[in-house]
Amino acid sequence: MNQKRTTVFVDLLFCVVILPLIIMLLPVDKWIVRHPIFATTMVTYLYALYYAIRRIHIPALIIARRYGSIVCFAAVVMGLAWLLSHFPFESPPKYLPLESRIQQRVQAVWLLTLVVVGFGLSIELMLELFRQILLRKDMETEKQKAELALYKTQINPHFLFNTLNSIYGLVISKSDRAEQAFAKFTGILQYMYSHATDDTISISEEVGYISAYIDLQSLRLNHHTKVVWESSIDDGTVQIPPMILITFVENAFKFGTSPQHDCEIAIRVSLCNGLLRFESVNDVMRVRGNGRTFVGIENCRLRLELLYPQRFTLSTTEEAGKFKVIMTIQLQ
Repeated sequence: MNQKRTTVFVDLLFCVVILPLIIMLLPVDKWIVRHPIFATTMVTYLYALYYAIRRIHIPALIIARRYGSIVCFAAVVMGLAWLLSHFPFESPPKYLPLESRIQQRVQAVWLLTLVVVGFGLSIELMLELFRQILLRKDMETEKQKAELALYKTQINPHFLFNTLNSIYGLVISKSDRAEQAFAKFTGILQYMYSHATDDTISISEEVGYISAYIDLQSLRLNHHTKVVWESSIDDGTVQIPPMILITFVENAFKFGTSPQHDCEIAIRVSLCNGLLRFESVNDVMRVRGNGRTFVGIENCRLRLELLYPQRFTLSTTEEAGKFKVIMTIQLQ
């Protein structure tokens, strides 16, 4: 609320006080008498330019690496300024030669354009700096909450019970997979504790964790459930926040498996040129009650908004008995 009030105050100060004073330094009174259409057009252009700069948020475009939009906006501004500086005279010049009048108008238009652009960008940069400071504080708070939540919720008792029960069954039946399953389970526990407080880890570690998790979950599934797991990583050293993907994998197994009916879970992770893409599709075998199952997804969305503002997409859809999650993150 304070930030919004400050923004409104600055905008009013510029539009009501600063810009009119700058305009009055020019022979605007003579323009109003001799060229009223030009004077009205120029003033309208200046206020529209300031509003456009404040509306577009150029620092945010820079952070999002949308350089094409910035170039297009700069080209439009320069084009409009050029057109305005060559605005046709509404009456023949009398008190100055024509060339002097044209030169004076060109200088005035470009000067005022630079003043408005400079002031608008300065305000935007200061506000963006203020937003970044607040964002860092929010991230620190969120990190502290996430670290505590990881210890409390990541090791799900239901998951532990089912996994240990599956491993016990393999041991009793003297299956060759028992030792491998126990090794994967130990690795998952070690991963949870060792990376719970890390800011980032390599994408290869996260994919390895997901693969081990899927293998363990598959131990308790019968022939009715088909699991498709695919990963394609062009650079395994790229850093991502730990456990940013596991929420969607957990939900897929929690609500997409059945011991009596045929169902399928498909999980795909790819990284290409710094763009991370995650996709999961599962048959809906359990009904979600009161929207509680979406809490984990919404918490993940909030975390992404803090870590990758305007650099990620996250969509969830449920139709024709299938629940689908698609997430992309521009990591580089």
